[in-house]
Amino acid sequence: MSDRLVIERLEFQGHCGVSERERETPQPMAVDLELFFDMRLAAATDDVAHTVDYTQVADRLLAIVQTERFHLLEALAERLAQAILAQFPVSAVELWVRKLKPPVHGVRESTGARITRQAASGPHSDRPADWLTQHRHLLTPGHALDLACGHGRHTLYLSQEGFLVEAWDRDAAALEAVRTTANTLGLSTVTTRLVDLEQEPTIPPASFELIAVFYYLQRDLFPQIMRALKPGGLLVYETFLIDNHERFNHPRRREFCLGHNELLSLCRELRVLAYREGALDPRTGPFTAALLAQRQS
Repeated sequence: MSDRLVIERLEFQGHCGVSERERETPQPMAVDLELFFDMRLAAATDDVAHTVDYTQVADRLLAIVQTERFHLLEALAERLAQAILAQFPVSAVELWVRKLKPPVHGVRESTGARITRQAASGPHSDRPADWLTQHRHLLTPGHALDLACGHGRHTLYLSQEGFLVEAWDRDAAALEAVRTTANTLGLSTVTTRLVDLEQEPTIPPASFELIAVFYYLQRDLFPQIMRALKPGGLLVYETFLIDNHERFNHPRRREFCLGHNELLSLCRELRVLAYREGALDPRTGPFTAALLAQRQS
């Protein structure tokens, strides 16, 4: 991926140093970063909704550096990189954070740390979610529905794994991107449907061996999702917990996040095969609930 958004010399007064005195005294610092993501949809639509808003990125970084203290530049750089990966739809970040007036004799410019970090297979990754791929051995190829598919990372993965996949979303541009990529990859088992589930909440009953839902929450749709599974069919689901909203203000609307154990309650008619709730890293998130459940035969 060669597309990247560049932010140069975001300056701030930071608190970073091995000694307590250096940490307590604000000093001039700066960060440069490059954010890697596919810009083609944004370029085609000229719509900020399909890109990364650099104002929001800058605000997020400033909120961290103005309120937190660090012993090492390496720790500060890691904190900033992980915050970006947790909140914004980028596949990687390159970051250079530095002290503009370091207390080091003979240094005329700056001292700093450069790091590169890749996104995990979370909400903003181009790769299919780990929750889906790690349970691949339990999924028998058949008719699958990728609900609120976005740009189709799970649609494409399931098609490559032998599933006949329907990709549903209300974003016409995103569905066009799914079709284009599927054609490029020679995947003839992908079909798309433009549908706003909040306005047209209709899923045919007993139609799918597999339904995948990632980072989409419409609570009144769960009864239909469960009825849409064929007997023995599987639901693979993952989305944000309320913890993610409270710690990172993402998603911005609280109602788009699950409460603790809420996903288990919403899917109580199904047999739960696997469940996870929380975050691999409680400092950087993301906080999610993930479930694999089966409709009884």
